[in-house]
Amino acid sequence: MNPISNIWNYPKTSAAGLLIAIASIAGVLSQQGITLGGAGTGTVVTLVSGLATALLGLLARDPGTGSSSTGSTAKLGAWAMIALLLPLPFMGGCSATGVAQDIVNWTPALQSAVATVNSTAALLAPADAPIFVAATVGFDAATNVLVAQAKAYLANPSASVLAQLQAAVVAFQQQVNASLLSAAKITNPNSQQHVLNALNAVGTVVSSILALVESISGKAAVAAMAAHSTIKLAAVRPYLDEAEAAAVVASHYGEPVELARLQVARAEFSAVQAGF
Repeated sequence: MNPISNIWNYPKTSAAGLLIAIASIAGVLSQQGITLGGAGTGTVVTLVSGLATALLGLLARDPGTGSSSTGSTAKLGAWAMIALLLPLPFMGGCSATGVAQDIVNWTPALQSAVATVNSTAALLAPADAPIFVAATVGFDAATNVLVAQAKAYLANPSASVLAQLQAAVVAFQQQVNASLLSAAKITNPNSQQHVLNALNAVGTVVSSILALVESISGKAAVAAMAAHSTIKLAAVRPYLDEAEAAAVVASHYGEPVELARLQVARAEFSAVQAGF
């Protein structure tokens, strides 16, 4: 395919690809500590990445007319979903302390989501409740450990405490993934919907914390975290609800759902790229 004619025939998709490339390069530069100078309270790299992401969001919402534009919009939406090559906190150019505070800020939502899990069994068909209870029995303990480690890291952001936080979030992520796989054993449609709603809420918070922890972890540490993630994201992808995840993130950050949807997609892609 001629690249020049491709750009001419599909300008919006090509523009989205260019913006994703810019955001990707900015992410690599940031991870390597290259700032290209200051820009306001942030850096040139964070400014360029933020502008590229914002423009990508505008492109993704650009309406079209006719069947051909519908196909183009679908392709553009796919490109937009790939635009997650930077972790969530990078968009705001947060420091390690800011990330630590954000992790702690997520803990009330995590505790609330787990409380919902604990009350969900009563809504299930009698045959399904024992499966769900067995699959989520460790959620309370995992929540307590993760909340404690998040607060410990905020108080003392050292390498040793970070290592404990890394282990805690990966362990919880694996528990959630295992629980999502267990949902496949529940055949009652009403029960399964209750189960997936509850698990997706917990999974969204844990995934958000994982993205935050990943953003302040070195390459070797992230690789070690991924190595302990034996149940990969690809295995549970059919059970994830992107709309629910976006709603949770939008509510937490007080932002539009459209932006939250892109952030969720970016975090998901980043996790897959890292080996989760």
